[in-house]
Amino acid sequence: MVTHPNIQYVLFDMDGLMIDSEKVYTDVTNQILGQYGKKMTWDIKAGLMGKHQVRLKTKANDDPQSEAEIAAAEHLLSFFPDIPLSLESYLLQRNTLQDAIWPTVPLLPGVRKLILHLKAHNIPIAVATGSKRRNFELKTGHLGEVFDCFEGNIVCGDDVQYQMRGKPFPDIFLVAAREMLGRDVGQAESCSSDEACERAKGLVFEDGVPGMQAGKRAGMSVIWVPDTNLLGVEYTGMERADQVLESIEDFVPEEWGLPPYDS
Repeated sequence: MVTHPNIQYVLFDMDGLMIDSEKVYTDVTNQILGQYGKKMTWDIKAGLMGKHQVRLKTKANDDPQSEAEIAAAEHLLSFFPDIPLSLESYLLQRNTLQDAIWPTVPLLPGVRKLILHLKAHNIPIAVATGSKRRNFELKTGHLGEVFDCFEGNIVCGDDVQYQMRGKPFPDIFLVAAREMLGRDVGQAESCSSDEACERAKGLVFEDGVPGMQAGKRAGMSVIWVPDTNLLGVEYTGMERADQVLESIEDFVPEEWGLPPYDS
């Protein structure tokens, strides 16, 4: 039997992990491409998921996600050089369609039960999402029962005050632990032995490959809950998740030193 560390705080990605937003991304993209008889495959989508996360540190007056969004859109359209769809037109259509859907996006199975359980037992929790804050608010405004449990402990990809690099760099998880939960985890560039011990007390839930890598690089345990289609995409990275689940419904808290669910 695998022995896991006793966890004292838990960090959550959001898109595709807590809410079913990845389906929205896929459906909207294919709705646009479908006008030209094209469709996005999972090999293409896996590349997009990586590019959405790669961001550089920016000045406070910059939008740290716009470059990532442009890079992801360029990557997508590079697979369809024969269609008359400009980058600007694709982004405009995508944003309009997505914004109309976000206020209805549902929670994924097991999320409500786990978050309310951790909250009831006073386990410190935070969200670390690459989404822009405006999009976070659009996606979660109708899901207050769950997201209110975080009591504002939310780090978004465009929180420029933290000067974060994007996943797979560990910055966002270290910021969430340090700035939201007050854990002494240090900075991304350096880590003392005491800070390493504090990092090891954290558990990250992720669905994406860059996020899984970021959690491991942050020195935390990672539970990876990928879309089953992602399992068929080749992965050559060094980092490996501590546990892989088909659904958050399959999570057993006591395996990680957390209070068990009420029977």
